Amino acid sequence: MAVLPKNILNAVKRGPGGTGFRVSEQLVRAAAESPQQAIARMESAATGLTDEQATERLGKYGHNVVADEHSASKFKIFLRACLNPLVILLTLLATVSFSPLVGDNRAGTMMMLMVVLGVSLRFFQEAKADNAAAALKAMIRVTATVLRSGVVLEIPLEELVPGDVVKLAAGDMIPADILLLSCKDLFVIQSSLTGESLPVEKFDAIDTTPGKMPLELQNICFLGTSVESGTATALVVKTGHETYLGGMAGALATTPIQSSFDKGISQFTWLMIRFMAVMVPLVFIINGITKTYMVDGVVKHNWWMALSFAMAVAVGLTPEMLPMIVTVCLSKGALAMSRKKVIVKRLNSIQNLGAMDILCTDKTGTLTQDHVILERHCDVARDENDGVLTLAYLNSYFQTGLKNVLDRAILQHRDVHENMEADKYVKIDEIPFDFTRRMMSVVVRTPEGKNLLVCKGAPEAVFAKCAEFELEGETHPMNDLLLEDLREEFEDLSRDGFRVLALASRECEPQAAYGRNDEKDLILRGYVAFLDPPKDTAGPAIAALQKHGVAVKVLTGDNELVSKKICREVGLPVDKDMVVLGSQVEVMTDAELAVAAERACLFARLSPAHKQRIIRSLQSKGHVVGFMGDGINDSPALRAADVGVSVDSAVDIAKEAADVILLEKNLMVLEEGVLEGRKVFANILKYVRMGASSNFGNMFSVIGASIFVPFLPMAPMQILANNLLYDFSQVPIPTDEVDPDQITKPRPWDMSQITRFIVFIGPCSSIFDYTTYLMMLFVFKCNNLGLVPPPDQLARFANAGADPDKTYAAALFQTGWFVESLLTQTLIIHIIRTNKIPFIQSRASLPLIVTSSVIMIAGVSLPYTPLGPWLGFAPLPMLYWPLLALTLLIYCFLTQGVKTLLLRKGWI
Repeated sequence: MAVLPKNILNAVKRGPGGTGFRVSEQLVRAAAESPQQAIARMESAATGLTDEQATERLGKYGHNVVADEHSASKFKIFLRACLNPLVILLTLLATVSFSPLVGDNRAGTMMMLMVVLGVSLRFFQEAKADNAAAALKAMIRVTATVLRSGVVLEIPLEELVPGDVVKLAAGDMIPADILLLSCKDLFVIQSSLTGESLPVEKFDAIDTTPGKMPLELQNICFLGTSVESGTATALVVKTGHETYLGGMAGALATTPIQSSFDKGISQFTWLMIRFMAVMVPLVFIINGITKTYMVDGVVKHNWWMALSFAMAVAVGLTPEMLPMIVTVCLSKGALAMSRKKVIVKRLNSIQNLGAMDILCTDKTGTLTQDHVILERHCDVARDENDGVLTLAYLNSYFQTGLKNVLDRAILQHRDVHENMEADKYVKIDEIPFDFTRRMMSVVVRTPEGKNLLVCKGAPEAVFAKCAEFELEGETHPMNDLLLEDLREEFEDLSRDGFRVLALASRECEPQAAYGRNDEKDLILRGYVAFLDPPKDTAGPAIAALQKHGVAVKVLTGDNELVSKKICREVGLPVDKDMVVLGSQVEVMTDAELAVAAERACLFARLSPAHKQRIIRSLQSKGHVVGFMGDGINDSPALRAADVGVSVDSAVDIAKEAADVILLEKNLMVLEEGVLEGRKVFANILKYVRMGASSNFGNMFSVIGASIFVPFLPMAPMQILANNLLYDFSQVPIPTDEVDPDQITKPRPWDMSQITRFIVFIGPCSSIFDYTTYLMMLFVFKCNNLGLVPPPDQLARFANAGADPDKTYAAALFQTGWFVESLLTQTLIIHIIRTNKIPFIQSRASLPLIVTSSVIMIAGVSLPYTPLGPWLGFAPLPMLYWPLLALTLLIYCFLTQGVKTLLLRKGWI
């Protein structure tokens, strides 16, 4: 398995900006040159560079790393937490409140407490995530075998330079982007770059095939892959940032695209700020003009009181609990998801997971077991045949060369250990594999004392050595007509996505040694077919995701035949127009790709750049896209997606680029995460709807009261107290239950829905604010500034003077509206939190019920407590309470009716 240098991990945070991650043109040119031409172009020699040349080039090209060590400081994390529109706004409001012009220290202190709470929560959460990412970066020392002046040396990988000549053997990491000068039996594992589940055969021959994708060049190998078997000598063409992997790191280091969650929070925040930008100046001007007092017979406008009131209104309109509610909801969701084997690295990805309507996933290891198995052992007519399995087992068991994944699959087959009796056979000789013949043979003595040559290899190569074939226990000559039928049978297996090997044998006379010339006049016995099979859970998981409104698309670097086979088995459609190849993606415009990406279900033979383009094309169509992958080749797509999902067994660079890590590579686990993400967003949306609709309604209420009421409709400190109590009632929202119908489909941010909710639900509260105004003004005579208080209240209002805001009428009015406003806002929580009938069809969580009840009791009791006089409240008449109860009852029915109407029309 390839081991990557630690520095690759930092690509997620920093890299060579703007390099892109296409294969170097110099590397492509080198593939079409002879070794001598390539060495000359690189100004090197067959014996490698001299030490002086290497030192000079190290200074010129830099170290062979794809990124520099870099991590965000705690100060930068803190600065990011402070640079939030809500934090800045509250800080400005607090500063004005503390200033000598306003002098409201109580209000300023309350605002600063809100700022400290929001910034602290965000700082600690981001610092924790940054520390977790840093823990992934374990120091690994990787070396390369290099020729320097003809001497073989082991040097640190980062000291490799262009022009170096390197030696490779089984198990080695490819140390840079290289051109093969010579090789023998070389197989390279490049699944981390291409997604191919089987090792790829590489050659040292010039590759000038027109139209071939650079990653498929047969004489080029790339940093980040490794040698499965064989040996090679290679010329280093590109190192560090200039490699294909280095370019990929540069792409990862670019500023990430703003996710749907970030966009939604930003849009809502600025919507509230726009409300304030209109309302606060309006309230200030109206109250400054309409609210007057007498001084020595002269009418004075109370502009300082108007400013203080406008500042309090601004705080009341500010959704200051949004950062806290969002953070607590996300943290609670992260904790719940960790119990379901889903680890969240970036908190805001939880909502993106719930909003996701398209999941793009790689194939190998996600839909498949990432373990090649022997799926079929059959005769030439593709009927199961145990004799073919026996021959395959004997061939793999007795060969002495390095056993590849296909040999291991044969030896581990479930039927082998039950039926094979290898100890009854004796190995006589072996004819090793080579890439010219594309086959290998062993000669064994059977229990009957006969010598049997067993040949295994590529079907086309084995066919050429066969004179007969066996079917149903009889042998038949291989004439040209039958040969075409035989080829068709094996090609059908290939079209089904299998990697196929042919088995042939013949009895042979005893002799001292056997060679290639003995591989003749063979009898074709059948085929063994291999597959990385789908997981048992893949099909049900895909069906479950589709049921929940998440379409699944497969993005793989593997070939289309294998990929189609897997997709069919897990229930994904792979009709002709549902499959797109990387070569087609390469020539499509962004607009064409966007259309194809929505239609297609399978994308095969993709490069990492293709995967990234496909994801961005889907996002351009308004989709929230998730991507699940675990290889180096998946890293750009993981970063581009709204939510990147990887697994704990993935390569480090993929885990670093991901937002969510699964402790089990299973789509069923991901489905649990999707549902949890929707629950989290449902609770965040409750707060957004409550805060926005309440603020919008209050806007109409405050403006109307400011115009028609002869005093401040509510004192600044009363507004802050109302706001604080209402905010406290919403703290348990993250603990609330979520109705099943709210998580049946993706829940993306939709500002149009939120806006409709605000416009229709908000004014409902204003209606009852105005009825309360009328009740207080005309039923309880608060329009009479000379209203006489009860005897026990005379002392409090005896020295009110000419200031109308200090009269008993003002205190009574303000108290009546304060209680009505607080109770209606608190009740609306239970109506908005569900699409059903509150309290009957759907009940809130116990903490939310308790908190709501406590706040309502506190609001009713406050005028009668020792805090009442300090806040400027007056006890309310007994008649007020039945009128308030009637107001609340009608308000609940009206709001529920409006909500139901909006739901029926599909507007929210």
